[in-house]
Amino acid sequence: MSAPSIRMTKARKVSIAGIATAGAAAITLSLVPAGATPAEAAPVNTKAAASAANVAVSAEAVQAAVLSTGLDAQKSNLDTQVQAAVEKAVQTKADTKSAAETAVKKAAAEAAAKKAAAANAAKKRAAQAQAATRAAAAPAAAPAAAPKAYANNLDGWIREALDIMDKHDIPGTYNGLHRNIIRESSGNPRAINNWDINAQNGIPSKGLLQVIQPTFNAYHVKGTPFDLYHPVANIVAAANYAADRYGSIDNVFGAY
Repeated sequence: MSAPSIRMTKARKVSIAGIATAGAAAITLSLVPAGATPAEAAPVNTKAAASAANVAVSAEAVQAAVLSTGLDAQKSNLDTQVQAAVEKAVQTKADTKSAAETAVKKAAAEAAAKKAAAANAAKKRAAQAQAATRAAAAPAAAPAAAPKAYANNLDGWIREALDIMDKHDIPGTYNGLHRNIIRESSGNPRAINNWDINAQNGIPSKGLLQVIQPTFNAYHVKGTPFDLYHPVANIVAAANYAADRYGSIDNVFGAY
């Protein structure tokens, strides 16, 4: 910003000059005695001219003072404007610096968040890849074995009974079971004895190995039907009773 030029306007100059001239004339008139001749007035006019010159000098001084006052006022106003401009520039610089620092911090935070997200994604992919590798390397699971089938006849009943006895640690063999079944019921799961002492007591022997109900109830094996006439349940309960009393169904060769 260029400093404004301080100039006296023409009107001000004329006004000041007029004031000076008027002052000089007034002084001159006041020094001429009333009724004086031109000759008498001449010396006085000389003095008046000198006074007028002094007044003119005073007028120039006034003009200079006025000019100086105007310059001081404009200088003060300019100083105020410059100070305001400097303060504004300083504040703008501070605001710009603060905004820049905030932007840098925000960018750093965003970069850190992206880096963390990328690291987590990489870990997840790595874990998935490892899981896939382990799954590919693991041997294929063997298909579940189909339930063992047993024939619905005396041979199938004995074999199923032997598998159940093995799970429950009940001793006995195929031959021991088969021999006693043939003697007791001839292989008829619905066989019933209505003439022996048990029948007379109201608890006849029933089934493949001719078991009475109280004995079946006491030696029934979990996992088999609770049915005295069921061929497998009858065999397993009888073998369990024989193991408890004789050590094994293989040791039974007669009524038991």
